[in-house]
Amino acid sequence: MLPDLTSRRVRPPLRFRSLQVRDVQHPTPHLARITLAGDDLEGFVSLGFDDHVKLFFPDPVTGILALPTAGPEGPVWPEGTRPTMRDYTPHHFDPVGRTLQIDFALHQPGGPATEWAAQARVGETLGVGGPRGSLIVPTEFDWHLLVGDDTALPAIARRLAELPAAAHAEVVVEVDSPADCLPLPSAAEVAVHWVYRSGADPDAMPLLDALRRITLRSGVFHAWVGCESAQAKAVRAYLVGECLVNPQYVRASSYWRRGSADAHETLDA
Repeated sequence: MLPDLTSRRVRPPLRFRSLQVRDVQHPTPHLARITLAGDDLEGFVSLGFDDHVKLFFPDPVTGILALPTAGPEGPVWPEGTRPTMRDYTPHHFDPVGRTLQIDFALHQPGGPATEWAAQARVGETLGVGGPRGSLIVPTEFDWHLLVGDDTALPAIARRLAELPAAAHAEVVVEVDSPADCLPLPSAAEVAVHWVYRSGADPDAMPLLDALRRITLRSGVFHAWVGCESAQAKAVRAYLVGECLVNPQYVRASSYWRRGSADAHETLDA
C-alpha cells in the first residue's frame, strides 16, 4: 500500500506575545541567533518545519513595543500604532524552558530586522505573532530535496531534524563563505552541497547552477525551496519544467527580494 503523500494544513489560534531577549549568539560571521523567553510562550505551537512567525520590533526612538489584538479576521491595530514587522522561521522552541530561538541572517545593507538583531541585548523586548498556520509535509517520500540560502537555514535544519533514519535528503545551501557553514544534524542519510556567493555577480543564481550539476535520485521526492525571489522562481521552473517534478510536490517560497525591504511569498505557479 502506497503512503499518503498529501500535505495537510493546521491552523492554531492566533496569538501575540511580548518576549524578552535571554541570549544572543553569533554561530557564524553573518548570523545572529537570538533566544527569546517569557511566560507568554505558554501554548506556543509550531508544527511545520517552514512555519513563520511575525516579529514586531520596538519603536527605534521611543523603545515602545506595540502589539495588536487577535480579531476574527486577523490582527486588529489601535490607530497609529503599527510597528515594523518581518516574517521569520522559528529555529527552535523549548516548551519546558519556554524559550524560542530565532536566527537572523546579517547582511549589508540591512533592513530594520537586521539592524535590530545586530545590536540586540539581553533584556530587550520583541513581539511575536503566530504562526497563523502550519503545513505538515509527510516524511514518507522516496527522498527529499531542500534548496535555500542562509535565510532558509532554520527551515532546512528543522526539516532535517524531523526526518527519520530511513529517509534520504539532498541539500543545497547558499552562504557567503565556508565560515558561514553550520552543522545540519539529522538521523536521515543527508548529502549537503554548500554554495558560496562571496564576490559573485549579484544577478547570478548559484543555487540553480549547483542544482543543475546534481544528478537527482530516482523515485518520488518532495522539493522545498526558500531563497531570493528571482532565484526561487528559477529553481521552481527548473524542477517543474525540466525535471518534470509533480508541482504538487514542489513548495517554493520567496524569502526576500533584491531591492525590497520586506518580501515573502509562496510561489504556487
